[in-house]
Amino acid sequence: MILETDRLILRPWQETDAEYLYFYAKDKQIGPIAGWPPHTSVEDSLNVIRTVFSVPETYAVVPKESGCPAGCAGIILEDNAHIAGIKADEAEIGYWIGVPYWGQGLIPEAVRRLLQRCFENLGMSAVWCVYYDGNIRSRRVMDKCGFNFHHTETGKLSPLGDIRTEHFMRITREEWITCNGN
Repeated sequence: MILETDRLILRPWQETDAEYLYFYAKDKQIGPIAGWPPHTSVEDSLNVIRTVFSVPETYAVVPKESGCPAGCAGIILEDNAHIAGIKADEAEIGYWIGVPYWGQGLIPEAVRRLLQRCFENLGMSAVWCVYYDGNIRSRRVMDKCGFNFHHTETGKLSPLGDIRTEHFMRITREEWITCNGN
């Protein structure tokens, strides 16, 4: 599946993308704030492409101007969702983009396209996003895309082994329709 926006192509990751992934994912400003360790080598990135990024609905975020992957965005369905109790007709969206692309509005553009896919093609009733306390950039994306605060959970063990506070945001199909005038 390939999705497109004005400035982006969202496409499946390919093994040949490993060097691009490593270039952005080794940056300590990217992974730790989202709960994953910086990549340590091209081989590490290749392994992530073969495992984590091989699940359906996980996309390389490719700016059309460069034609090269600069981040990742995906729809996480019930079986792989990080949210306890997520329903079969709900999904979670996760995302990140390399530091040189921060502040350009590319991730909100990608998330809006993924929301469209969730509600128009996958029949979802609601979509969730989660961010760790302090990840203001991620929260801003959620705000720009129409997500609403749902709840906060404290004392959560992150994949990095530390204890964090998680904030849960959600948008329902009805809210999305209202936001987009559909």
